[in-house]
Amino acid sequence: MSKLTTSPAWQALAAHYQEVSKLHMRDLFAQDPQRFDKFSFESGGLFFDYSKNRITEETMSLLFDLARQSGLEDRIKHMFSGEKINRTEDRAVLHVALRNLDKNPIYVDGEDVMPKVNAVKEKIFRFSDEVRSGERVGYTGKAFTDIVNIGIGGSDLGPLMVCNALKHYGHERLKMHFISTVDGDQIVSTLKTLNPETTLFIISSKTFTTQETLTNARTARKWFLDRVGNESHIAKHFVAVSTNAKAVSEFGIDTNNMFEFWDWVGGRYSLWSAIGLPIAIFLGKHDYQDLLHGAYTMDEHFKNKPLEQNLPVIMGMLGVWYVNFFGARTHLVSPYNQSLYRFPAYLQQLDMESNGKTVTLDGERVDYQTGPVVWGDAGINGQHAYYQLLHQGSQLVPIDFIGSIEHPNIPEPHSTILMANFFAQTEAFLRGKNEAEVRAELDKLGITGEAQDALVPHKIFEGNRPTNTVLMQRLTPRRLGALIALYEHKIFVQGTVWNVNSYDQWGVELGKQLAKAIENDLTTPGLTTTHDGSTNGLINYYKRNAPR
Repeated sequence: MSKLTTSPAWQALAAHYQEVSKLHMRDLFAQDPQRFDKFSFESGGLFFDYSKNRITEETMSLLFDLARQSGLEDRIKHMFSGEKINRTEDRAVLHVALRNLDKNPIYVDGEDVMPKVNAVKEKIFRFSDEVRSGERVGYTGKAFTDIVNIGIGGSDLGPLMVCNALKHYGHERLKMHFISTVDGDQIVSTLKTLNPETTLFIISSKTFTTQETLTNARTARKWFLDRVGNESHIAKHFVAVSTNAKAVSEFGIDTNNMFEFWDWVGGRYSLWSAIGLPIAIFLGKHDYQDLLHGAYTMDEHFKNKPLEQNLPVIMGMLGVWYVNFFGARTHLVSPYNQSLYRFPAYLQQLDMESNGKTVTLDGERVDYQTGPVVWGDAGINGQHAYYQLLHQGSQLVPIDFIGSIEHPNIPEPHSTILMANFFAQTEAFLRGKNEAEVRAELDKLGITGEAQDALVPHKIFEGNRPTNTVLMQRLTPRRLGALIALYEHKIFVQGTVWNVNSYDQWGVELGKQLAKAIENDLTTPGLTTTHDGSTNGLINYYKRNAPR
């Protein structure tokens, strides 16, 4: 048994679970007319309703006890002060410094990082202003019309998600393209649509050695040179987000057009850094700063509010409640706003790469569940796909509903129908439909007797399925910034309780190492025999059938 599962706070929650797990939320609402008011509040332009959860006031009190027992309050202070809380890599975790809008210094190894952060930010703003205004042009003097970001993981998912979410704020002349996969179909299909005279490539790789990114970058470089024929023009059409000046220069990129970031910026938290260059170009300085401001507002809320009034803490501890006591294995994020359709994919990396761990900070194997599988898509589409399992399946899947009150680009009746479904689904997951209601419904349809008895079991919905609801007035850069930061800090809260390092990702390394060896096998004649039987068989089958 681990320190966590034998701790007083954990044991108190385990005993409490036995008392409340059979309660139905229908009854909880009936017993307390003020439940919505008690379990909802607003911060950073986000209204958060968590009343449709299988909780009581005692539940929340016990969850806050667990958070305090885990040292959450001190851990928050340590992160914001620049302490090296990423122990396995001996690094600070300071994505919060990238959107720090006050004048207070933040130190790493005794150095205030804010002057460098602000200098890079100003460089980004100058560059983006030049591209947007048409002052910075391609080799024939034409303004750029297409921006191609080449990266992978955090160097792709963050900028891609934000540019999609805020497309209505983007520059009307600029089309944004994102290349990540080494599957050549993506880059080949994209390049077919581009004019080399008006295309700007952003190569995002901290070390400038990431295999997938560099493979795509070299393909883009060759495409460009095949049409332009002059290597000197690369300097006008390629820029880098990296720290490896030598490799950037050897590629042909002017190092004056290299944008720096630091090892205390984790990849999945890096959209706030120079990795956000495509965001700044697309949105412009004002809206990009609004994005940062929204995140900063949530940072200040997280840092300063007591746990009982702290949105990321509440959200994170509710997740712990379901994962560790109800046995939930997945968590659905369901945005009812098509602009946020890439948000769940972004959260998959953010959450699963952070807390998908089985070893504690002390090097001991956990005896409890850690990060859930995070998934989702646009909510309306989900209703006609996987919501059946959520309503009547055997698995408990907590859900975050995210919606906007205003939809300025949507004509009626679309917006009303969208939001009617949004509210209806949260109610349906709460209420369900019991036997008496099913029979009354069938009576009205004239279905009685044995026919009714046969249908009743199939039409019963247990309900009592937990949901959170996040509502904003309108999806803006500032509110999106707050929303992203909310989830970042929620993940930190859960990682603290589970006592895992949310900021390393050693699990992604093994596949990379094996891929390098297998790449050589695929180009070496003869049978491959150096792997397990299955892998040898698959490699040899591929080699026999691959085009020569």
